Amino acid sequence: MEQIKTENEQKKEYLRGYRRHGRRIKLIEAEIDEIRSMKMYPTLNNDGMPHGTGQADLSGYAAELLEKENELYEEGVEQFKAHKDIMFKINQLENEDERDVLFYRYIRGKQFWEIANAMDYCESWIHKLHGRALKNLKIS
Repeated sequence: MEQIKTENEQKKEYLRGYRRHGRRIKLIEAEIDEIRSMKMYPTLNNDGMPHGTGQADLSGYAAELLEKENELYEEGVEQFKAHKDIMFKINQLENEDERDVLFYRYIRGKQFWEIANAMDYCESWIHKLHGRALKNLKIS
């Protein structure tokens, strides 16, 4: 049974888009590191003996690496677009505190207690500001 998302849940999902791209970028970078490290060390067959790699392996390695690097580039472009779009919408809010809360939460990835410390407010006030900011945010 599909659950209908509230307007605030939709806004939160939209705002989380920037950081989602960042996590995806880290994952792709880890995959690239894994591909490179597998190529740096000789492979072991079941006999436990190292075996050299042939030229065919090198072309496959290069193709796989290029594919991942292209994927990384595209994800970076999408993250940049998301950042620009989200910041534009956050900056449309009239209240500076509301803008700051959304920036710290969704761009910087801070916890509510960290935002409270940064803004010199109590955490309960940050939660109220966050709710008010979501209500006032226009994403359509």
